Amino acid sequence: MTAGDSVAAKRIASIDALRGLVMLLMLVDHVRETVFLHVQVSDPVDVNTTSPALFFTRSLAHICAPVFIALTGLGASLYRQSRTREETVRFLLTRGAFLVALELTVVGFAWTAEFPPSMLFLQVIWCIGICMIALAGLLYLSRRLQVAVGVVLVAGHNLLDGVVLTDASPFFIPWAVLHQRDLIELGGMTARTSYPVLPWIGVIVLGYAAGPWFQRIRAEGAIVRRLLALGAGLLAGFAAIRWLNAYGDVPWFLADDALTTLMSFLSLTKYPPSLLFLLVTLGGGAVLLALFEATEGRRLTKVIAIFGAAPMFFYLFHLYVLKALYLAALAILGPNQGDTFGVDSLGAMWLWSLAMIVPLYFPTRWFARWKRRRRDLAWLRYF
Repeated sequence: MTAGDSVAAKRIASIDALRGLVMLLMLVDHVRETVFLHVQVSDPVDVNTTSPALFFTRSLAHICAPVFIALTGLGASLYRQSRTREETVRFLLTRGAFLVALELTVVGFAWTAEFPPSMLFLQVIWCIGICMIALAGLLYLSRRLQVAVGVVLVAGHNLLDGVVLTDASPFFIPWAVLHQRDLIELGGMTARTSYPVLPWIGVIVLGYAAGPWFQRIRAEGAIVRRLLALGAGLLAGFAAIRWLNAYGDVPWFLADDALTTLMSFLSLTKYPPSLLFLLVTLGGGAVLLALFEATEGRRLTKVIAIFGAAPMFFYLFHLYVLKALYLAALAILGPNQGDTFGVDSLGAMWLWSLAMIVPLYFPTRWFARWKRRRRDLAWLRYF
């Protein structure tokens, strides 16, 4: 679902631009996972094993999932303005199921090149699908209750961090899906719940509940100021809670140098996303949305918005282009990192990412324009 689906003649360019920016940051992270994965020892935000350059490169991508899922909720709210609740529920259910199926087939194959796969990675597309299905049920609550549910899930789920189940428990599978990143054995196949969905459901419902507020401040011409205030408030909340070092994520520590201390302060948990992770990324997203509102109509904003106007097309297309480029490099240059191909420096990884932008831009622009022209094709709404 795109946030502009409820507007027949005009999309909201700032939302497309924000979505486009996070898609480009996601591209960088996926290039890292393809040609630079051999460099990291374990977690690329582990300050004890990761260089500062790799740490901050990975940290840039942290904004992607929270912003995209929040915008999915906002888009559902804007979609709802011109549809009945039942039509919106039906669309959320069908598109959510479509995304789950997409993750298990087309997306999974792009990563593993196996079909059927020996390992199912339940990642962000699957997570968005589950969140949309959950949001369909939450549409029957009042807006006040939706906000309450969203706040409780986002702010309170870290209270459940100590609940760890083993596969001997009858509740292990649902708990692994909701909150515990783990492996689920499925009889000859293993599924990894990379994105436990409980806090993400909180994010999507808060995005949905923000829809009327977003429309009102935009109509009043106060959107830049209000979004900046929202972003500043979330970032201040992050700084205050993180400084207390008592709740919301693993503790940070004072190191021998300021840079390592800063990295420790910013090293946050994504799987599942901690309260502090969501405060800083959603706060940054609100500031960026204000920036794109203020620069709407400028050339760079328009270019970035292209990538966000057809996000699912771009997502699938970039995965297969990246896989094709990797296989071509492996065939031509041979394996240089054990059995795999990889680049030797983070700078080379960034060059790979930048080199892909133009080849991805023109097909995405074509698809976005075709999608806008062919509103008679209902299935295009799923992309």
